Amino acid sequence: MDETADGGLGTVMMPLSDTLSEEAQSLWDAARSLARTGPQAGRPLPPLLFFTDPARTPRPWETAARLPAGAGVVFRHFGASDRLETGRRLREATHTAGVRLLVGLDAELAERIEADGVHLPERALSAAYALSGRRPDWLLTGAAHSAEAVQGARDLHALVLSPVFPAGGASAAKPALGVEGFSALAALAPCPVYALGGITAANASRLASTGACGLAGVGAIQTAFAG
Repeated sequence: MDETADGGLGTVMMPLSDTLSEEAQSLWDAARSLARTGPQAGRPLPPLLFFTDPARTPRPWETAARLPAGAGVVFRHFGASDRLETGRRLREATHTAGVRLLVGLDAELAERIEADGVHLPERALSAAYALSGRRPDWLLTGAAHSAEAVQGARDLHALVLSPVFPAGGASAAKPALGVEGFSALAALAPCPVYALGGITAANASRLASTGACGLAGVGAIQTAFAG
């Protein structure tokens, strides 16, 4: 029998565990374990967040469609010309899968595709106050890379702190926090904190007892949920 879960979109069907690869199941189990023991924000948070990237994840809706119900996607278009089309495909895939969809920075696009919230880059964390007042139904997350950003964050449901381990993409030039560094910064946060950066099925278990509320990733999640 299929399991059911409520990912904030009503009751949906969750794939049986044997439909996931061993790597995907390991990531999902680790993320759910953190979600059970980490702090929550007064509303259910997705245990696992898949971050898209136009260059690294060119067909993100395919990965989104394979995520377990209750997971989340953060659509970062970085100004891509096909952002509306991609956003709509992601919305269709996430609705079907029972997965929540956030749009990076672009609140106008989030409204157009009827997303579930917005993810703010560190430079735009101050926008959370206005967004939380205008759309109290939205899930709001934000990026942080330093103690100053973590402590200064307000009006967010969760922060995404990175990079925990050496990572690619935009985080490649940033020094890794390590488990101890992540744990120390997470303890300063006024809201739950996700771990992002270089996280794989092999090292995810190292984040137990760090205070993380879940896992986030780009390439590792795309690879694990490749089908």
